[in-house]
Amino acid sequence: MTERPVLFRLERDGEIATIVLDNPKKLNAWSWESARQISAIADDLRFDDSVRVVIVRAEGRAFCAGVDLGMPEDRITGRSPAEKVRNYYEKFRWVHERFKVFAHLPQPVLMAIHGYCLGAGLEVAMMGDIRIAADDAQFALPEPKVGVSIDAGGDMRLAHEIGAGWTKLLAMTGRRIDAQTALRIGIVQEVVPKDELIPHARALAAEIAKNAPLAVQGIKRTINYRAEQGLGEAMQFEAASAAVLFTSDDMQLGYKAMAAKEDANFEGK
Repeated sequence: MTERPVLFRLERDGEIATIVLDNPKKLNAWSWESARQISAIADDLRFDDSVRVVIVRAEGRAFCAGVDLGMPEDRITGRSPAEKVRNYYEKFRWVHERFKVFAHLPQPVLMAIHGYCLGAGLEVAMMGDIRIAADDAQFALPEPKVGVSIDAGGDMRLAHEIGAGWTKLLAMTGRRIDAQTALRIGIVQEVVPKDELIPHARALAAEIAKNAPLAVQGIKRTINYRAEQGLGEAMQFEAASAAVLFTSDDMQLGYKAMAAKEDANFEGK
């Protein structure tokens, strides 16, 4: 049995816990295993009443540079195109279930973002309650450049936070934006110099931790309830829509082109 890599570590300091993305050699690239591990950590934290605030940060040059292109393309297989679509659909639903555990942590979650925050990285960041960016942060949804649509709900969370127009512009172009643009349109709430990112996030976490924890958690729960109206149904639709695209010829072209750092010549099939 292949040993699973450890992609995260959990740090505890009094009432503040920090989830650290800890695969810097791959710029913390995301995988199915990443979703499993972060939900397992969240399962532990959700019942820990000694933790009042959670910070998510990353080691290395990037928060998360997107999906791990080192995973084999046929990581989801099927005996027929129809079965492969079904298997992708079920895997996406599985990821949604894992992410729901993390997104619904009772404690507030602060995202401390630096460097690349792309694709899956941005989708993870959008599950935080408050996002703080270093001044070197870059954000993008590059999925259309590799021939697939967004599959983990980041587009819907973005649409709620910044509106449909900006979400469509970012998602349809794959364009990268800097930290100040992300602040202006509402993806992040604060931008600080890179060397101040972690101290700033910890100071904010400490400020929140001083407040009544049940009150803070009730505020999060209530706001999320309103913000997520219809999200469950939309996630089902997104899983079904994305599953088809992940079996397209364009996806194979796109992944190969991105790995080779070339532009893909998509054929729409």
